[in-house]
Amino acid sequence: MEQETAGPRLTVVGTGYLGATHAICMAVLGYEVLGVDVDRRKIDRLASGEVPIFEPGLPELLTKALDSGRLRFTTSFAEAGAFGDVHFLCVGTPQQAGSDAADLSHVDAAVRSLAPHLRRRALVVGKSTVPVGTAAQLTGLVQDLAPAGTDVELAWNPEFLREGFAVDDTLRPDRLVFGVASDWADEMLRKAFKPVLDLGTPVVRTDLATAELVKVAANSFLATKISYINAMAEVCEAVGADVKDLADSLALDDRIGGKFLKPGLGFGGGCLPKDIRAFAHRAEEIGVGQAVSFLRQVDDINRRRRARTVDLVRELLGGDFAGKRIAAWGAAFKPNSDDIRDAPALDVASTMHDLGGDVRIYDPAALGNARQAFPQLRYGDSAFDVAQDADVVVLLTEWSDFREVDPEALAGVVRHKRVVDGRHALDAVQWRRAGWEYRALGRS
Repeated sequence: MEQETAGPRLTVVGTGYLGATHAICMAVLGYEVLGVDVDRRKIDRLASGEVPIFEPGLPELLTKALDSGRLRFTTSFAEAGAFGDVHFLCVGTPQQAGSDAADLSHVDAAVRSLAPHLRRRALVVGKSTVPVGTAAQLTGLVQDLAPAGTDVELAWNPEFLREGFAVDDTLRPDRLVFGVASDWADEMLRKAFKPVLDLGTPVVRTDLATAELVKVAANSFLATKISYINAMAEVCEAVGADVKDLADSLALDDRIGGKFLKPGLGFGGGCLPKDIRAFAHRAEEIGVGQAVSFLRQVDDINRRRRARTVDLVRELLGGDFAGKRIAAWGAAFKPNSDDIRDAPALDVASTMHDLGGDVRIYDPAALGNARQAFPQLRYGDSAFDVAQDADVVVLLTEWSDFREVDPEALAGVVRHKRVVDGRHALDAVQWRRAGWEYRALGRS
């Protein structure tokens, strides 16, 4: 989908997961792009052709973008201000320490660093997930600090990237949301996304506040759907029903659908958990906390699945982890990613370790991050390696590597043929026929 375009020059402030992906893909689409970050090491790695994150397809696109001459990286906000017509803010908004609120310090710092260098008409576009009302505050801040004053406008264009599919979600999104305050801002965004719009991508033009709400509303809905089926799993466990069959039946109702209606260990990562907490917190601040109070229950249900998975393993081990060898398959919060932020897999593995289990972990992409964050845990080189002499195998991230394991072959290396499928990713019939004691959340 590489194209030549004479569109506006773009800067991307923040070159983490979102920013690096956006900068690389926009350069491939034909735009001149300058990536900006305060982390010199990150900038140097990207400039040398190294993607600092695991994302399928992105390393190849980085090479293509650098070779084209359309993509460069810098730590200079002065250079960015002089270069760009449209400036995308792609910095992180993590959860505040000791609070459910979003930490906006990176967004504030990015604006304060960039704005003093905006000396001509330009558009600053937020892509980060922020509490509603942030854009209005930033508009005043940008225009106060920028030499160009009110000639600098602010817009919001929320991202909807799925880790593992971020390239496709950037180049071929299912929709674009433009939160703007003027026709000029809308026109600039349309120029900045022309190759994507030429594909027929739907656009929703709206106000700043609505654009801010779209991302947190979408994530809240998805989190609610996941926790709903996991709540049904708890009911199924109490009455001896099968939550997989229940989910399959619900999925056939076209009013409900099967996406995100998958029972198991629950959601994690750097978006859903912190976003629903920040949304609930912000709703309380503006006096409508009761309207989204159910999100607290959604969060609680999700947390309980981790504890329940540990309980399920304990039951298979006869009530005690001490001295038992446990193979933990997975560390990333989802497959096709090396992201371990709030990863249910590592939470469960760490808990089992703390309870006395001899836990050994394997993940196809996230071992480096896991070792750094959890140095007290043990790691292996493959699914079979960590399963050697295991008393139980626990699937915690649904990588295809694990789904494709032959249970009969694996039986030759373990001490006991016991498996806990924390993601409902394995074929229960196949594993049971191979003589395995198979358990999964919500299944008898």
